Amino acid sequence: MKVAALQMVSGPDVAANLATARRLLEDAAAQGAQLAALPEYFCLIGAHDGDKLAIAETPGHGPIQALLATAARELGLWVIGGTLPLKGDTPDRVRNSTLVYDPSGACVARYDKIHLFAFDNGRESYDEGRVLEAGSTPTEFQAGEVRVGLSVCYDLRFPELFRTYAGCDLLAVPAAFTYTTGEKHWELLLRARAVENQCYVIAPAQGGTHPNGRRTWGHSLVIDPWGEVLAVLPEGEGVVLAELDPARLAQVRQQLPALAHRKL
Repeated sequence: MKVAALQMVSGPDVAANLATARRLLEDAAAQGAQLAALPEYFCLIGAHDGDKLAIAETPGHGPIQALLATAARELGLWVIGGTLPLKGDTPDRVRNSTLVYDPSGACVARYDKIHLFAFDNGRESYDEGRVLEAGSTPTEFQAGEVRVGLSVCYDLRFPELFRTYAGCDLLAVPAAFTYTTGEKHWELLLRARAVENQCYVIAPAQGGTHPNGRRTWGHSLVIDPWGEVLAVLPEGEGVVLAELDPARLAQVRQQLPALAHRKL
């Protein structure tokens, strides 16, 4: 299966972001991708955390979900829809949710980000808990012959989540990593998740300087089960393509049967 990680530099204009997402999905399909993954917050990176509340959708309704479903159906793609805000249990909270659509346009999986990012180095400060409501359930889905485990951005730092996906062929990590943390940890952690779980990793990211002044690390990439980076885009909008090879997956697991050696 050929897969595509789509990199964006989203801003506060939802319609413009959706148009960019559609164009990148079209580019991926034209280059032969069968599965395409958008980055975290592909639909909006606003001036304030609370901007997510204004565009939050209910499951099954809204222009963001309509864009994802229509693109999947019209382009014949599996679409991992980055993340979008879905309404939470209280009016001042949303879920940061990944929705997955099959080539018929049906929504076949939902994952709500479990781990909420907080960071403060005296110059940059983030606290997703101000507006986000955490999820609690690991989620997998089947895309043809490929079993996929879902996660989002900060989840990457918690290997116990990914251990629940042992046996999956592909891990998806849509993200909007800060430049500061991404420079040091992004590729390191992604390669570790691929190696320890002996599977492919697809990581579509936000990558550039956004209208609100925030800079994201980018480096959208695909990694193989041996930890090799197959393709990467450092910064700016674009499509990162790679082939998932079942023979390579089987070779890695056979020559070093680490998953079979687990004790805990």
